[in-house]
Amino acid sequence: MSPKTNWDAGLYDEKHSFVWKLAGDLLELLAPKKDEQILDVGCGTGHLTAKIAASGAHVTGIDLSPEMIAQARAEHPAIRFEVADVRTVKYSNEFDAVFSNATLHWVINPERAIASIANALHKGGRFVAEFGGKGNIAGLMSAIERAWENLRPPTALPHPWYYPSLAEYAGLLEKHGLEVTHAALFDRPTPLEDGPRGLHNWLNMFGTPFADALPENLQEKWQQEVANEARYDLFRNDHWVLDYRRLRIVAHRL
Repeated sequence: MSPKTNWDAGLYDEKHSFVWKLAGDLLELLAPKKDEQILDVGCGTGHLTAKIAASGAHVTGIDLSPEMIAQARAEHPAIRFEVADVRTVKYSNEFDAVFSNATLHWVINPERAIASIANALHKGGRFVAEFGGKGNIAGLMSAIERAWENLRPPTALPHPWYYPSLAEYAGLLEKHGLEVTHAALFDRPTPLEDGPRGLHNWLNMFGTPFADALPENLQEKWQQEVANEARYDLFRNDHWVLDYRRLRIVAHRL
């Protein structure tokens, strides 16, 4: 399965701003410096790219979604943004740092992405990333699986995400010449915006691989089934709280 490309950039900014707003600590780990060349992988609508650029670094944002890149260019016209796939970009020894937030769990063939990232870095350059790690949204995935079984659709349940353990991902980085200097796998329960509609918005934003695999007449019913199955574990005080688990990595090219 290829990474998702058809993103609703407006819905992303309006209802899912937590994706980039929770990345303050990650930017501190990146510690961008004036005149550095930095690549932002999976830049989305460019909010974090702009924060990196504010340090005086020269930053390039890439994303596989034309919709995301169009909005990023409109909001931040002074920054370079490109529609590109991290698995196939041809950068070579061009960047002091590669940064990525909430993107690499969409790349289910991770070694191609890691090889591209390593190749893009200068010797000694750093890779700073955070994305879904082992156990991410385990409770929600259990509800999604039960909802699928309840509806008995004619297609198999998709598996659109890659959630590695810390050891697994560190091993892949080392295999491609990236030495891990910091790594953490941690829980981060995340309240969704918009109260009772939060899960509906989240499924519309991130759950399209499931909806696309269903007949049209089952898509809305499936969302309701997921909400019913997830409610006991994930609905608290009139808000949905997703059981996010994040993997954070800093590595340097040898």
